[in-house]
Amino acid sequence: MAGHSSVLASRTGGNPFLRAVAALSTLAGWCSAAMIVAAVAITCQMIVVRFVLNGSTVWQTEAVIYLVIAATLIGLPYVQRLRGHVNVDLVPLLIPDRPRLVLAVFTSALSIAIIGVMLFYGYEYWHFAWERGWRSDTVWGVRLWIPYLAIPVGFGLLLLQLIADLVAVLLGIDKPFGLEQP
Repeated sequence: MAGHSSVLASRTGGNPFLRAVAALSTLAGWCSAAMIVAAVAITCQMIVVRFVLNGSTVWQTEAVIYLVIAATLIGLPYVQRLRGHVNVDLVPLLIPDRPRLVLAVFTSALSIAIIGVMLFYGYEYWHFAWERGWRSDTVWGVRLWIPYLAIPVGFGLLLLQLIADLVAVLLGIDKPFGLEQP
């Protein structure tokens, strides 16, 4: 574990922006993990209420669904920071340093643009639910702007992490695609 944290620390190079984004992404990862733990605890409570006590559940299923979706969205920047997404690096491995850098900058810029669009429409959707006072069509009737807030927050933090990754490559703090030249 110590080796893992030192690798992550080296990717910030002491840069204050990169360190701040890394801290935010790590916090988001912890929040995401807490949401998963809460969803598991609520699921266990729901099982006891339904099958042991033969009672009715009102809010548990909906809460678990919202928590798991929010955990997925809020956890995006942490997974990006760890490079935990599926990665096919055949092309970057086969090309020399300069084209690899160009490819890394291009793919990072494209990712930033796509996530920027998703952030814009996610914020618009959240704001629409908040402005209109949308509620779920269940007995619990949760105000939907609360779970929908995970959309712009998650994509906003992911966008910030993608920008930090691009800055780290451009400043030479991190290697394109995290690969050393063979």
